[in-house]
Amino acid sequence: MTGTFRSLAIRNYRLWAAGALISNIGTWMQRVGQDWLVLTELTHHNATSVGIVMGLQFGPQVLLLPLTGFAADHMDRRKLLFATQATMGILAIGLGLLTVTHLVTLWEVYIFAGLLGCAAAFDAPARQTFVSELVDEAHLSNAISLNSTSFNSGRMIGPAIAGLLIAAIGTGWVFLLNGVSFIAVLISLSLLRLDELYVNERASKARGSLIDGFRYVWARPDLKVVLFMIFLVGTFGLNFPIFISTMSVTVFHAGAGEYGILSSTMAVGSVCGALLAARREKPRLSLLLIGAAIFGVGCSLAAIMPNYWLFGCVLVLIGVAAQTFTTSTNSLVQLSTEPAMRGRVMAIMLAIAMGTTPLGAPIVGWTADHFGPRWSLAIGAASGFAALLVGLLYQSRVKKAAAAEMVSV
Repeated sequence: MTGTFRSLAIRNYRLWAAGALISNIGTWMQRVGQDWLVLTELTHHNATSVGIVMGLQFGPQVLLLPLTGFAADHMDRRKLLFATQATMGILAIGLGLLTVTHLVTLWEVYIFAGLLGCAAAFDAPARQTFVSELVDEAHLSNAISLNSTSFNSGRMIGPAIAGLLIAAIGTGWVFLLNGVSFIAVLISLSLLRLDELYVNERASKARGSLIDGFRYVWARPDLKVVLFMIFLVGTFGLNFPIFISTMSVTVFHAGAGEYGILSSTMAVGSVCGALLAARREKPRLSLLLIGAAIFGVGCSLAAIMPNYWLFGCVLVLIGVAAQTFTTSTNSLVQLSTEPAMRGRVMAIMLAIAMGTTPLGAPIVGWTADHFGPRWSLAIGAASGFAALLVGLLYQSRVKKAAAAEMVSV
């Protein structure tokens, strides 16, 4: 098999992708259900509370960073994924039972979000780097992009299903179904052929290895620039639950079904962006610059859209841009990092991309509450343009250094 879907010719990757797709659909169902529960059932359209939930869910990516990167590099990633996926499934079922019995409170949602964040903090770097054990180096960039396609296919399907289920039978059942969906990925992990895994070199457990990832990144100017760009966009731009929920509820006065459709609409663009990335042999810094620029333009347009449908159309553009940016970052970081360091470097990248949400989400939510959702989108636009500026300055400096070196020769 060649082209966009070439990694699916590998049996182990095909099994993993099938289980992950089902689990991803359930995960996005839960995210929509959780935001809707907080925004409309436990508070009166309080975007700050949604931001706090996001902060608690993604904060552990930063707080547990030394442990999560260390675990991804030193432990058996397949066994680690068994543990994290099972834990997240149990937590989803627990929150679902509290919700369907009408016992859930805002503080309990905060607690479950924090616990889920702890499990996800260990899961994310292990899941991202486990791909390198499913395929050879030649297929790695394609497999990473197809992983993003699967994630965003779940993002396209899950919110639409969640919106319909919330309207029909209630939010709690969305959480319960998500808990059941984790069975699919557990089955796929158990069916993998262990003798066909591409087991990477494990990092040594020498004293100080916990901070080796930071030292490695600090010595790489290219990685520092890429990570700073993802910091800007991740902190202030990737707050889609706040952007979409507040625009949907407070600006366009839409219901749960319409909210789910908007989330799925943006995911259409994300899937397109991931598939485009899968066609490319290798990621380049120029793709990050293009993605950041289009993201800034897309958020600017979304902030001024006069009605629900035009807003939904612009979300497709934002989805393409965000996915081009994040997938290219993921591939660029993994392919340019030594195998023994990938777990720790990816943990750093994911902590920056997702763990900085505790800084950005409450600020974006507060802005939406006090100045309106359109101004929160303006913050997202500024993050894209700022990341573009950082990348352009680095690119200019590299070109000047190369020119100076040629002159000296």
